[in-house]
Amino acid sequence: MYVFEVYVHGSLSALQITRAYAAGLTDPVEVFEAALATADELPGAFISLSAERGRREALASRSRWQAGQALSVLDGVPVAWKDMFDVAGSVTTAGSATRRELAPAIADAALVGALTRAGLVTLGKTNLSEFAYSGLGLNPHFGTPINPCSGHTPRVPGGSSSGSAVAVAAGVVPLAMGTDTAGSIRVPAAFNGLVGYRSSRCRYAFEGVFPLARSLDALGPLARTVEDVVAVDTLLRGGVVSSCPTALSLAGLRLYVDLAWVDDSCVQPAVRQNLEQSLERLARAGAVIERKPIMAMREALAMIDRGDWVGSAEAFALHERLLDSADAGRLDPRVRKRLEGARSIRASHQIRLYQQAESLRKQLADELDGAFVITPTVAHVAPLLAPLEADEALFVATNLATLRLTMPGSLLDMPGVALPSGVDEHGLPTSLLLAAPSAADDLLLRAALAVESALLP
Repeated sequence: MYVFEVYVHGSLSALQITRAYAAGLTDPVEVFEAALATADELPGAFISLSAERGRREALASRSRWQAGQALSVLDGVPVAWKDMFDVAGSVTTAGSATRRELAPAIADAALVGALTRAGLVTLGKTNLSEFAYSGLGLNPHFGTPINPCSGHTPRVPGGSSSGSAVAVAAGVVPLAMGTDTAGSIRVPAAFNGLVGYRSSRCRYAFEGVFPLARSLDALGPLARTVEDVVAVDTLLRGGVVSSCPTALSLAGLRLYVDLAWVDDSCVQPAVRQNLEQSLERLARAGAVIERKPIMAMREALAMIDRGDWVGSAEAFALHERLLDSADAGRLDPRVRKRLEGARSIRASHQIRLYQQAESLRKQLADELDGAFVITPTVAHVAPLLAPLEADEALFVATNLATLRLTMPGSLLDMPGVALPSGVDEHGLPTSLLLAAPSAADDLLLRAALAVESALLP
């Protein structure tokens, strides 16, 4: 029961839980029932729970562990899915009241099926910003999950993968899957003191995932450790965890830091200070830190600041019919306004943005030449919730500020791993982002393992 108590308080990683299974200290049924009970008491984090399916999967996993025939080293670990992923038998709401009455999905999304075949246990579907269209995580339809790091005054969970982050940070599950179009995995990971991995777009199958902007959408897990992220990635790509990639050596590892990200006036002192302390620790461990402008990233940031975000046009095109219907009145007004804001974007301008983004992706790979980039994940810690609910102008400004540093990476299809870098004077998490050029995920994850090891207390 000791392992059970530690688990429900969220201090065990996924791999630590399965080591406890192997040692006979707990079992998948006990852990699933604890997760189910905790999820049911966590306001706003889950849209639906899969009690019947989860119990069936947990029982099967327990039998496999007892027989010494676990399907993988994550067999029996409970996992939650952002409600953009189809889970057979449940409605995929995408966080919108307009989708509540849809028929349940008849099949699992490709990634749900992959982890189910590896023995992971589906707990349920997590909450999100409506249609995944906000970096703050507010949702008037299903409630806003409260950031577990808030203290006495509620703070935002980050979005759009709000429920996934809160479910992990609150200790309900050690793993949750999210989607990331402008920062929707990296931001909530940062605000909740978690590890969040935004993969390159080509890495995983999108079958059964509700889109936001198809040219920018990416998938990935939120977890407590990079080791867990690497294990999930390996299983999603059809590998076995026993052959997971190992950490790169920090000796000689090249890390570029662009001062445009660090010295920006919007970056809070604690975020900057914790990043600098992390860089010092990495340098002492042998990493080569070079402060230099990365022009492709700077141009991408300039595009963001000009409002040249191709995702806006794609999101409008996806939801145009809904916006022109009577159901538009059922949308979160903040989301509806953002969607409508792209109605006037011309197709010719959208095409030029695609072409410019593709050119910048190639330029970035040349500029980095095998190095990695470190930036703050978000310029600030999690904001207070109540003022954002009350003031639309503040919401808009804060949402833009929250996503500003992650959006360039999305535009350039940079895989990124958000890592905790410390806390501010109030104990609120800060985060750094390790990133690489598109499709360099394998090396990025190995570098993230090394960086995490150097930053651990």
